[in-house]
Formats: sequence, C-alpha cells, structure tokens
Amino acid sequence: MAKIILQVDEEIKAAFEQANPEIQKQLSNIIQLFLREKLYNKSLTGVMAEISDKAQERGLTPEILQDILADDNDE
Repeated sequence: MAKIILQVDEEIKAAFEQANPEIQKQLSNIIQLFLREKLYNKSLTGVMAEISDKAQERGLTPEILQDILADDNDE
C-alpha cells in the first residue's frame, strides 16, 4: 500500500487524526474508491451512488449510518 498527501484545512486534519482507526480506514477506502473510479472517468455522483449501493449490499441502512454519524459527533 502506498501513501499520498492530501491538502485539507486544519479542522479536517484534526477530525481525521481524532477519529478512531476504523473510521480512518473507512475514509481511506472511500478515497481509494473515488480515485479508482476517476481513472475510468466516472462522475463524483456516480461514484457516490456506487459507494451507497455497495454499503447497502453489505447491510448499511440509513438508521445505522445515522447512529454511526451521531457516535462520531459525540467524540
């Protein structure tokens, strides 16, 4: 696995560094999917739809997503 550097603002950097390792891994996976799909000239909307479809196939419901997001906001 290779590393890249992304420029983000200080708030994003702090949020990422404070996130638990599982959330950091999930974000890394999302970025990988996005960039991989860009190699095939897909739109961001199309990539996001695919990510959503894959998450739903794996059992992620809107309620579970809300719980995850609520837990992250509590930290």
